[in-house]
Amino acid sequence: MAAQFDERKQEERVHELRAREEEELAQILAGKYGVDYVDLTNKSIDTDALRVITEQEARSAEIAPFHKQNKEIFVAMRAPERADSLAMIEHIERLGYKVRRMMVSHTSLERAWERYHDISYATQTEAGVLTLSSETIAQMREKVKTLADVQTEIASHSTSKDIHRISRILEVIMGGAMALGASDVHLEPEEKEVRMRYRLDGVLVEVLTFDHATYSLISSRLKLLSGLKLNIKNAAQDGRFSIQVGGKEIEIRASVLPGAYAETIVMRILDPSTISLPLEQLGFDKYLLELFQREIAKPNGMILNTGPTGSGKTTTLYAFLRQVHTPEIKIVTIEDPIEYHLPGIVQTQVSKDYSFAQGLRSTLRQDPDVIMVGEIRDNEVATTAVNASLTGHLVFSTLHTNDAAGTFPRLMDMGVAPEILGAALTVAMAQRLVRKLCPECRQPQPIDAGTRKTLDAILKNIPHADELPQNRDTMWVPKGCNKCGGLGYKGRVAVVEVILMDREIESAIRQNSSEREIWKAARHQNIRRMAQDGVVKILQGVTSFDELNRVVDLYDEVMLESIA
Repeated sequence: MAAQFDERKQEERVHELRAREEEELAQILAGKYGVDYVDLTNKSIDTDALRVITEQEARSAEIAPFHKQNKEIFVAMRAPERADSLAMIEHIERLGYKVRRMMVSHTSLERAWERYHDISYATQTEAGVLTLSSETIAQMREKVKTLADVQTEIASHSTSKDIHRISRILEVIMGGAMALGASDVHLEPEEKEVRMRYRLDGVLVEVLTFDHATYSLISSRLKLLSGLKLNIKNAAQDGRFSIQVGGKEIEIRASVLPGAYAETIVMRILDPSTISLPLEQLGFDKYLLELFQREIAKPNGMILNTGPTGSGKTTTLYAFLRQVHTPEIKIVTIEDPIEYHLPGIVQTQVSKDYSFAQGLRSTLRQDPDVIMVGEIRDNEVATTAVNASLTGHLVFSTLHTNDAAGTFPRLMDMGVAPEILGAALTVAMAQRLVRKLCPECRQPQPIDAGTRKTLDAILKNIPHADELPQNRDTMWVPKGCNKCGGLGYKGRVAVVEVILMDREIESAIRQNSSEREIWKAARHQNIRRMAQDGVVKILQGVTSFDELNRVVDLYDEVMLESIA
């Protein structure tokens, strides 16, 4: 009987032999290069690990991240000494991961690359991490130019039957917020619907409304991501999660409050790039810039920045810290919470068992040169901070007062003796943030009689009057365009006032003078007040009269000038 040749079985046999040879070769090369070997054809691939780099980057460098455990990541590769593979591994290490290299066959790499097709745009991964790929954010930035674009994107997913629709909606909410530069996302349930608002340049802007059924799913998802308890709905909860975008990790602080109809959620977006501004870009005039450069270069003293929540105090203090930071000095911060991480600086966070006062006392035992206290809230912190400045430390902190002159009576109310305050405090400053007019669409407008009367009163005794803008007849108003998302404003700038401690100010506070008397005592310092700083920015076309009037009490300034 003639032998029957089965061509299909023969091909399968040859394929098996080649596959085995390829795996054996990979094992041999692993020994040669001193790395471990793994066969991915029979192992599960971790899609969380794959998200660290794009499919295109993985295929181009012939590598594949296939397993992630906390900050350790396993990366499969065919050629451990290949230049572009090593460059990509260095990129992964810069993202904060410890890379463990593994030798694999080409078949293993192909299997890992195939899993890229299973990755959804935004899914819950390990606890507290919502991963958005860099491509997704890039696409979102291209798509989202205005609030209307966000509305359109969310509406398209709200009606979808896709099982991942909540992930898609969250992706659009967070991606849109980052594309538009929002600092907060507010989700506020009402009787019939749930309102979503972005805080853009300090102002809340309504985006759209959800039905309660969709919001219930979004709320549960956000609580899971933030590490909050799903079954607690009658108490406040605070949590956090992070979003990995284009190689940087953006932290999201979530706050949940019980409400009449459902829980209200506010998500604060902490993007490190928003506080990486140098002093020169914070909006200070040249005299203030010189003043700050001189004062923060001193080895000791106290600089207090005052203003309400959201007035940019933290950004300014961080700019001071970056300016004074050198390898030769030790800087320690005590914050609640740590909002942004600064390299080369020791940052500590207060908790139930670690208060500002305890932290400050412990910090002094660490032999610091510069200390930043997030906020002076009570007598104990105030007294300790003042004593620290008297014993050779440079202290930065914040305080809640309406203006710079209010710093002195506020500290005395906390129990700081006037004679000690005069020796310890070197700079009291106050600031607000005003929105900047969009330079692309702002429109000139003649200054009307009522506005001119207010501006002239504020400019009456302004320091450095010879350096005011030549323009006195025109101001600018917002219009709205694609560049600014139709709002007419883009970005913010600080308006600032400063009082320096000197003999006249020290004499005034020893006499328990009022804030107005302290301002009169400070006139010889020739530093512009906050409203004056703002009016200069109006004449320069940086901001509008209505915007300055929204954040600064111009009437109080006019009254102060009238009795000067």
